[in-house]
Amino acid sequence: MPYYVSRGSVPKKRHIVHRSPSGALFHEEHISRHGFSDIYTNAYHIHPPTRVTRLGGFDPQQIVRKGEALHRHHHLKTFQFAAQSDFISGRQALLFNSDCLISTVHPVSNTERFYRNAHADEMFFVRRGQGTLVSPMGRLAFQAGDYLVIPGGTLFQLYFEGLPAELLVLEANGLIETPRRYRNAHGQLLEHAPFCERDLRVPEWMEPIDARGEFEIVVKTRDGWQTMFVQHHPFDLVGWDGYYYPWAFDIREFAPIVGKVHQPPPVHQTFQAPGLVVCSFCPRLFDFHEEAIPAPYNHSNVDSDEVLYYFEGDFMSRRGISPGSITLHPAGLPHGPHPGLYEGSIGKKETREYAVMIDTFRPLHVAQTAMQVDDARYPYSWLE
Repeated sequence: MPYYVSRGSVPKKRHIVHRSPSGALFHEEHISRHGFSDIYTNAYHIHPPTRVTRLGGFDPQQIVRKGEALHRHHHLKTFQFAAQSDFISGRQALLFNSDCLISTVHPVSNTERFYRNAHADEMFFVRRGQGTLVSPMGRLAFQAGDYLVIPGGTLFQLYFEGLPAELLVLEANGLIETPRRYRNAHGQLLEHAPFCERDLRVPEWMEPIDARGEFEIVVKTRDGWQTMFVQHHPFDLVGWDGYYYPWAFDIREFAPIVGKVHQPPPVHQTFQAPGLVVCSFCPRLFDFHEEAIPAPYNHSNVDSDEVLYYFEGDFMSRRGISPGSITLHPAGLPHGPHPGLYEGSIGKKETREYAVMIDTFRPLHVAQTAMQVDDARYPYSWLE
């Protein structure tokens, strides 16, 4: 999505004959968004990608809302979840609405299965672990602190070096992209954007895998997971070009915007998707007005729910928070610094925190799974 990329062997024009040195015809696949009216990639396979040998089972997804009816703040200690399974099956659904699903996953094993989300873009934030995202478009190395953005419909695998790992997962019912206000009319990131194209990483080319066998693919739909098996290894591309591919961004490359007085969260925005924004809170100098209060003011956000995932460092406005904590501050309830931290921030010069914020514009439901790691005392944590 960030910019045009071409890898491997592609013909001079779209939709014309493209053959191997031996004369075999390659099979073009057009992967597009919004029908034929948005970004796309043309990919060239050794074998047709349509050769399904058999269908496996369908595993329905059933996310149960929390049993209690209380509208309150939540602190989810996701680091308490037991590590289990792989990056596909080990996900713990936490928060959801009609626009998105927020989960965490702590995989203990790699899987040879291939995975595709048919209806949602996926964004992983890696809190712990490193490895490689492998797709037909190539290899993309990742480490702790990386965002991985995988457009819907993209087939991929995650291979971890050293397990268990810990990741935040966002599934968005629309394109996860850089904020429009950061881009000019041609899509280039503008001078005032807190990052640029040089900070974004795209797949490195890998040679096609021409292998026959039975290869398992898991396709996630809106209702669950469909398993199927194909005749040839799906990473058989001899070339591709376009704007549609996985990409990565290291949160440490975000250049925070600071001001004379406290700046609002939109200055930390990193991505947008329908119904939500994603922001990166990073180490930065505090406000430089002689009477500035660096800690955030108390806030009543009328139109959105705020989710914060804490990565590392010291969190200037919170007590009792650990890396891997998630806080949910829903609309209709003021939130702000914990006692003593507002006045205690006066005179401080910088913060060393890293956190990911997801603000949604429709109310989030709390999944029953989340209640396993919920701190029921958190709504009272602002008492002296």
